[in-house]
Amino acid sequence: MEDVSASSGGVPGAPSASAPVRAAAPRADAQTLARGEYIAKASDCAGCHTAAQGGAPYAGGLGLVSPFGTIMATNITPDPHCGIGQYTYDDFARALRTGVARGGKRLYPAMPYNAFAKIEDADMHALYLYMMQGVAPVAKPNAKSDIPFPFNQRWALRFWQMVFVPREPYRPRADRDAQWNRGAYLVQSMGHCGSCHTPRGFAYQEKGTDETSSSFLTGGVNDHWFAPNLTGDRGSGLGRWRAPEIAAFLKTGHGNGNVAYGSMVEQIEDSTQYLTGDDLLAIGRYLKSLPPSNPSGTYAPPDDVARNPLNGSRVPDSQSVGYNVYRSFCSQCHGDAGKGVPNAFPALAGNSSVLAEDTTSLIRLVVEGGNSPSTLTGPPRQQMPRFADTLADVEIGQVLTYIRSAWGNNAQPITANDVSALRQKLHK
Repeated sequence: MEDVSASSGGVPGAPSASAPVRAAAPRADAQTLARGEYIAKASDCAGCHTAAQGGAPYAGGLGLVSPFGTIMATNITPDPHCGIGQYTYDDFARALRTGVARGGKRLYPAMPYNAFAKIEDADMHALYLYMMQGVAPVAKPNAKSDIPFPFNQRWALRFWQMVFVPREPYRPRADRDAQWNRGAYLVQSMGHCGSCHTPRGFAYQEKGTDETSSSFLTGGVNDHWFAPNLTGDRGSGLGRWRAPEIAAFLKTGHGNGNVAYGSMVEQIEDSTQYLTGDDLLAIGRYLKSLPPSNPSGTYAPPDDVARNPLNGSRVPDSQSVGYNVYRSFCSQCHGDAGKGVPNAFPALAGNSSVLAEDTTSLIRLVVEGGNSPSTLTGPPRQQMPRFADTLADVEIGQVLTYIRSAWGNNAQPITANDVSALRQKLHK
């Protein structure tokens, strides 16, 4: 959540001037608390509401970057003065489903309440009881968000919420089986996958909240990371993935020769690795049912490792700057044929992120480097070095162009200007 505490600048130990301390709810049984904890993990509440570098769980302090400024995630522990300790169940459900906090304060959609609106009542009750009884209260005052005028005028959010927030929980489709409906429910509600993977419209709204929209889960840019297409496109989407490979990816960060990167690393570490095998397979089943949309790039494995002649490049590899940069800096991990190393380094041949139309993540990974997830059941974390001080913009553009046109890959080139523009945004 975001900005949902009883007093955003509360003083530890001070009484609330706005309301008396709420009477404690009856103690929940262990099964309900376990269910609530599972829902909290599935919803990745700790991922946003825990400060970096060892912050107290759910006590806030993490800055969430948005196009309108930095929104500070707030304290959602049951502390009665700095957190949500005075929230009734109705207060809690209203905040999660409508984006209106206790006292009428409207929340920025950095908190994905348009997805949480679909959480069913039993899950919402279990989550509430867990947050109130299974989380330790922390008397940590909230930091102020840095949102400039006019976006700091929260009253205007009333109209945004009226138009774009769903009005009822997820309703199972009668024409689909239980596994499909479970996957749809997890993706659309607790998983809030659309928050990153669905493009935004003119009012910063998601251009679709379920499979009835052709824009749903077709990819979007958040904090200079491109969350890829999750529909059935065989180029940049999941068309060449199987449901068990999607489940493995969400569990360990590795699947179908791909490795998680960017903000998806934290999502897997904090959230999806804790989901049951049945739930992960249900998610995979649902995603595999989405028809291809917003196609980008193609992959046709060649008989040899030469570049695909369909891309129009006739420059011999030995004369290509991109090829020589790749051989010098990339092939040691990703291989001469771009096949990577299973459970360590991703394959680049046929990689859906390599073939994406939006190249933000590719460029950022080369410039800044990255790492794979560290999970309970997956392989050890691996690091990708940064090349910001090693390679010039033109070299980065040409090596990525080579990768996007080698081994059967066929995607548009990347220019030095593309690299330079993103560097400027990253290093502001």
